[in-house]
Amino acid sequence: MLICCCALTTTLSISAESSVTIVNDRVRKQLLDDNWAFSLVQDDKGNTLDESYSIIDLPHDWSILNDFNYEASMGNDGGYLPAGKGIYKKTLNIKNQDYRHILYLEGAYMNAHVFVNDSLAGHRPYGYSSVMYDITPYLKEGDNDITIKVDNTQQVNARWYTGSGIYRHVWLLNLPETAVEPWSLYITTPRVETGNTTVNAKFEVTGPVNGVNAVATIYDKNGKEIYNQPVKFNGRNAEVTFNKAALLLWSPETPNLYAMNITLKNKEGNTIDSVTESFGARSISYSAANGFILNGSPVLITGACVHSDNSLLGARSYDAAEKRKVKMLKEAGFNAVRTSHNHPSPAFLDECDRQGLLVIDEAFDGWRDEKKPFDYSKHIDRWWQKDLESLVKRDRNHPSIICWSIGNEVIERKKIEVVKTAKNMANLCRELDPTRPVTSALCAWDPEWDIYDPLAAQLDITGYNYMIHMSESDHQRVPERIMWQTESYPRDAFENWVRVNDNPYIIGDFVWTGIDYLGEAGIGKFYYTGENDTEFFVSGQWPMHASFCGDIDLIGVRKPISHYREILYGNTPSIYLAVREPEGYFGNIRESMWGTYPTWENWNWEGFEGEPIEVEVISTYPAVRLYLDNDIVGDMPTNRDTKFKAIFKVPYKKGTLKAMALDNNGNEIAESNCVKSADNPYSIRLTIDKNALSANNQDLVYVTAEIVDRYGNFVPLADNEITFKVSGNGTLEATGSADIKDCSGYLHPTRKAWKGRAAAIVKSTDKAGKIVIEATSPRLKKAIVKLKSE
Repeated sequence: MLICCCALTTTLSISAESSVTIVNDRVRKQLLDDNWAFSLVQDDKGNTLDESYSIIDLPHDWSILNDFNYEASMGNDGGYLPAGKGIYKKTLNIKNQDYRHILYLEGAYMNAHVFVNDSLAGHRPYGYSSVMYDITPYLKEGDNDITIKVDNTQQVNARWYTGSGIYRHVWLLNLPETAVEPWSLYITTPRVETGNTTVNAKFEVTGPVNGVNAVATIYDKNGKEIYNQPVKFNGRNAEVTFNKAALLLWSPETPNLYAMNITLKNKEGNTIDSVTESFGARSISYSAANGFILNGSPVLITGACVHSDNSLLGARSYDAAEKRKVKMLKEAGFNAVRTSHNHPSPAFLDECDRQGLLVIDEAFDGWRDEKKPFDYSKHIDRWWQKDLESLVKRDRNHPSIICWSIGNEVIERKKIEVVKTAKNMANLCRELDPTRPVTSALCAWDPEWDIYDPLAAQLDITGYNYMIHMSESDHQRVPERIMWQTESYPRDAFENWVRVNDNPYIIGDFVWTGIDYLGEAGIGKFYYTGENDTEFFVSGQWPMHASFCGDIDLIGVRKPISHYREILYGNTPSIYLAVREPEGYFGNIRESMWGTYPTWENWNWEGFEGEPIEVEVISTYPAVRLYLDNDIVGDMPTNRDTKFKAIFKVPYKKGTLKAMALDNNGNEIAESNCVKSADNPYSIRLTIDKNALSANNQDLVYVTAEIVDRYGNFVPLADNEITFKVSGNGTLEATGSADIKDCSGYLHPTRKAWKGRAAAIVKSTDKAGKIVIEATSPRLKKAIVKLKSE
């Protein structure tokens, strides 16, 4: 990789899509994702392999490139995929040794050791920490060998799928002798009013500061300069304050962002260094009396817990994948997310800022008492301060983040030492960022709950995992305590909405989970009599490899429970219709703890003609009317007493189901979605989430294949095999379905549809041009879509 000279330019943002920032003729920050040599040197069984290298690009996850396997070391927790040990190599060509060179790894799972010219530059065991390695002392002019060894052999080390390898971006920072220290720029808005906001920024400068001055500039979303003023120095510490700034406020509904640029200049007025951070102006407060207040207005938090994997991509954190994840959560009606149970990717947080999603930023799953044999309990004493510091310093300028979370269901919850640990972690968060509260997710597996009061007292907001039924007695005992349910069962959506809606001291609910994820196989499953009837934490759930408790499935399709939750928390009346799978059609149905009854947008139940099938209509209108074709099935009220649901028993016959919302006078005022019977499979229908890609070797397009009849009606029980083919300037990265029992790895081009659908993910190359995506299946009419890469 040549660090080259370029024309004078300064960018206002940096991401994988705009992969270079330049100050004067110096590349200050450059993406190093392309053209790494990779070797898997130890396999899942501990066998040492020959160091044969292949050329790969980052983000990279070698585990996801395999079929799911019952004997794989990650087991049920990790989705039955293998781990191992890998080596990444790259050559850096350094032209100027006067600079300070920092290698920035956003995430490498796990036990990453960084070597420069065979010298160890540093290591970090926690696979979710973003780490900066100063590699300057190990470099020479000319070519330099960078080697990163990633060791994920110690299994099991997590309760979910982690992936293996350098699964996030890698950057090179080239800093002058005098520079703004990375992660030191800290922007706050101590006073927030529309048209009268105070913006404060602090940062540190490394190197000689005599004769150095700095200017801070605020830009709007269009890159227009709106404020500019000099910075005050106190030694190497610098600070600037903008008073009475007329800024638009940031919120989930109006995610207004600004950029602050800090430019260092020498006494001659020449630019030495320049950095830019985005920020938003917003205020938060919280109390047991008034609930959660954002910019002076109360907000009911409807949240989702999410793991960091990206479904069919495994752990690979492409910016486009993180953007889609946030978009799906927003479209499902969530206004908040909890990054359970680890540091999220920077790209995910960037998208939460841009799209407007509140965030609980979580650091750790467990502390000193292990949950799994090789989890964070092995590293906490030596590393917790560095890992927590990297999280808070990296993320504290994100307006989307409203809280730091220091832990989740720690096993040592009854030991007195846990109070000290919580206090130390919480105080470090407050020291680095006094503007946000601290939480931790508490849970009990026995009747002893009051015993956690000393632990809860260390927190600003107490997280309740599945324990919000204790809220009333807790409020009477500790009336000043502010609560949110940091995990809840999907089926309890209505009861949790009631608690959040009626009690200001309960400020929100975070369902487990927002999106189906890899690992914790079988959580949220439904099953039929004769199948494995145990929970995932009792026994392995093979051939299942993923969860099924999400509001959104593995390929991005919303489940009926998602529409129910959105309607409960929605600000405007709405109506939605789905069909409960008839008992005995595929078997006698049973639900698991995190499960919900299997309900589908499906009116194809051949063989059950005349049998009563339950049709569920969800609505916040006063009443609903159900039609089968043009015949009225009946009217039913939908209100708080009915949990905003109406259940109609409809004798099955082919046709079209539709519900109408009624006002208090019985007038039809709104229409639901339609669920229509389909004929036999005839063709494939492809839809894509965008029509053009960036030719940056990073962008993604998500492709959904639906099987339809000759009239274009979706066939909801079709299971045809679909083969995806990509030509032109794109590559097929993954295929899959929402079937968590499909053991075929996501790298295969052929995929069996489940419930009528399959999906593919296509990535751009570094060349512009056309991309053609084709889907074929025996005896079905094929489908083709074309798009551009620019």
